[in-house]
Amino acid sequence: MRKILSKVASSIPARVAVTLAHSERQKSRGLLRLDDGSEAALLLERGSGGLQQGDHLLADDGVVVVVVAAPEGLSIVTAKDPLELARAAYHLGNRHVSLQIGSLRLAYLHDHVLDDMVRALGFQVSFAAEPFEPESGAYGHGHAHLSGHGHGHAHLSGHGHGHAHLSGHGHGHGHGHTPSGASEGRDHGDHEHPRDADPAPGSHSGSRLHVVP
Repeated sequence: MRKILSKVASSIPARVAVTLAHSERQKSRGLLRLDDGSEAALLLERGSGGLQQGDHLLADDGVVVVVVAAPEGLSIVTAKDPLELARAAYHLGNRHVSLQIGSLRLAYLHDHVLDDMVRALGFQVSFAAEPFEPESGAYGHGHAHLSGHGHGHAHLSGHGHGHAHLSGHGHGHGHGHTPSGASEGRDHGDHEHPRDADPAPGSHSGSRLHVVP
């Protein structure tokens, strides 16, 4: 089986792509099913920070694989000005929600409970199927995406079209932890955690990455 051991410069042409959801891109080791139907063992150095949209990966047979962010079902919050955007981000952040921040818009994995909360605060919420690339946090390894409608490009060499044009927007809910000794059912105020929503239509289904011990 082909083994992927390292990342290489994006200037090196890729021959094949692998399309992964956000949660799948957080792993540095696992079994990948590439877009051409073949499989490869992902064996990056532990602690390498996972994968990003547009990463180029070098396999032991010399093949370069480009990472493509899969479209996922997202809730899109729009704001009239930066102050409104900050207010929406504050309330969602209090619920430990992973957010993708754009120009006067926020995106999170679709959750109808969160949608109702945000609408109750006076914001417009819509649904879209786009790649999800949230902020990685102060200690994360990822990069922030600040533009609202950027477009990434995966460059493939070999047969077929030379460029795969990708939507520029690239789950999950963060989970709060109950302090030791806190009683169950205690009111957490702004830290109330909404229950998980049913999978949204248009979300990426079928994992392409399986954890390898």
